[in-house]
Amino acid sequence: MEDVHWKSVIESLLFVSDIPLGLDRIKEILGEVSKKDIQRLLSELGEDYDRSQRGFTLVEVAEGYQLRTRPEHAEWIKRLQRVKPFALSQPALETLAIIAYKQPVVRSDMEKIRGVDSGGVLRTLLERKLIKILGKKDVPGRPLVYGTSKRFLETFGLKNLSSLPTLKDLEALGPLAAEDFLPMAAEEERGEGMLLPEKTHSLENPEGLADEPPAKDPEDSF
Repeated sequence: MEDVHWKSVIESLLFVSDIPLGLDRIKEILGEVSKKDIQRLLSELGEDYDRSQRGFTLVEVAEGYQLRTRPEHAEWIKRLQRVKPFALSQPALETLAIIAYKQPVVRSDMEKIRGVDSGGVLRTLLERKLIKILGKKDVPGRPLVYGTSKRFLETFGLKNLSSLPTLKDLEALGPLAAEDFLPMAAEEERGEGMLLPEKTHSLENPEGLADEPPAKDPEDSF
């Protein structure tokens, strides 16, 4: 009976949270329940949802747990929300892939690899919160250092960065486009998005990043 109670409490926490909840955070809230028991209860919750074919499922993503709608229900969810699919341009995917695999990385290193200016793309990725500024490199000019964010893990359905395929794995597959090894999860399109979509906020222009022409709709594309 106690397990039923705590599973109900955990389910409530997952339902109201718009970001994945880690074990430490859940333990902090519940207090008396051990992390081992919390992990067991989470596993049982996921099995309960799958067994009863509920409209949502429990996924482990971005170093935490989150309730997400089932991919097979995407068609009906799109009719309700009228949300345009989350999409990345090829330059944005290329830059994001470089940051994911080379982080911590500075802008000049990205541009050496891509051969073009990355200012506008970096600004877009920052505004979408897929990357973050980690600090400044201790070299002349003190350039900003970039890395991926938890939002990146959440968007691409990754538990952590170690879930990315290794470069050796990619080399074995031959030449690949950026979208092949950073497949766009298109959370809203597949019906796996957060129950409460996060709003995007603008930020000041760090490092003199070039401005991009604003899209007609914030959700149009990158």
